[in-house]
Amino acid sequence: MHKLLVLYPEPADPDHFREYYVTNHLPLVMNWPGLLACRYSFDVAATNAEAPYFAVFEADFADAAAMAAARSSPQGRRVSADVVNYATGGVVVIDYPVQDGTS
Repeated sequence: MHKLLVLYPEPADPDHFREYYVTNHLPLVMNWPGLLACRYSFDVAATNAEAPYFAVFEADFADAAAMAAARSSPQGRRVSADVVNYATGGVVVIDYPVQDGTS
């Protein structure tokens, strides 16, 4: 499995971010080809300090090739282009293969 992780710093208008994200952005994400599962949260906490991020999003793909195909598809390009409409605090995008932690 390959995971896409998106971290969102605090936006200028948190209420707009939440509303736009749920109403407009997530429906675009749901159209990604090859998307196995996704999840998000606006309740990001840190153990010993203030959380550096306002929101987090995770998407699962079968492998890196499936993720790359999804991101370069017309739907993926629409998702990327839409980020400027709500993420005024910027965005950090990370992807990585997931390793099974059990023996």
